[in-house]
Amino acid sequence: MSLEQPEEKLTRPSWDEYFMGIVDAAAKRATCDRGRTAVVIAKDKIILMTGYVGSPMGLPHCDEVGHQMKKVTHEDGSVSQHCMRTNHAEVNAVALAAKKGVAIDGATLYCKLEPCYTCAKMLINAGIKRVVCQKRYHAAKETRELFKQAGIELVCLTEEVEKYENQ
Repeated sequence: MSLEQPEEKLTRPSWDEYFMGIVDAAAKRATCDRGRTAVVIAKDKIILMTGYVGSPMGLPHCDEVGHQMKKVTHEDGSVSQHCMRTNHAEVNAVALAAKKGVAIDGATLYCKLEPCYTCAKMLINAGIKRVVCQKRYHAAKETRELFKQAGIELVCLTEEVEKYENQ
């Protein structure tokens, strides 16, 4: 009689699950606690670039010197607050891809949150064709419409909206 336990069968993650796991790992490098987001850009099941929220290279980070907050008043009168010290993860990933000569045209972007409107416009011009995100972003209504118009597939894995202080 054997006391060995039967081995559990390994269930391999889907490609979307795999790349989202890498997004979670990259987000640990983020230097602004307002979301601590990251992205992975992949094509043909290969990672092309990663990026996370952080200040421009060589400049102080929020975690070191605090946030640089700005209030934005929207057409409907609502006000939101945004930290201007850091670049969004999408900006850092696309900029680094350009700097290193990595073509991202036709790729998929994996992210923690739906991209903001400004990042959405940049992703369209960079040739991203699909965006997979873990959560909704509170200010992404315009992004959703823009992606629809541009023919970019947007997959949100949950309807949960990311919450953080001073939103």
